[in-house]
Amino acid sequence: MAKINSKQKGARYERELANTFRHYGFTEARRGVQYSGKQGEADDVVGLPYIHIEAKHVEKLNLYEAIKQAERDANIDEMPCVFHRKNRSKTYVTMDLDNWMNLYTTWLYLKERGK
Repeated sequence: MAKINSKQKGARYERELANTFRHYGFTEARRGVQYSGKQGEADDVVGLPYIHIEAKHVEKLNLYEAIKQAERDANIDEMPCVFHRKNRSKTYVTMDLDNWMNLYTTWLYLKERGK
């Protein structure tokens, strides 16, 4: 089996994430700046409003470095998130506790009101 170039693997994962986001109704989702050339977009994938996406498809992830990168690259009004997975695994999302609690409390508020 041929070894996959890590840049190609990352690009494929970014396209996969964008397709997943589009499936969930975020029709503007696409790969970010390094391939589109638009300034002001450091995200690996864009199209989720107020979320900065750092995408990692690696077998051994330095999660703390990845989240630091996401935090450094995020705009002031964006939640930095790392979307990550290994081969033959599902995708996980890592974010800081304060952002997760904000998402959860909003979801709970809506859930309890039947929305």
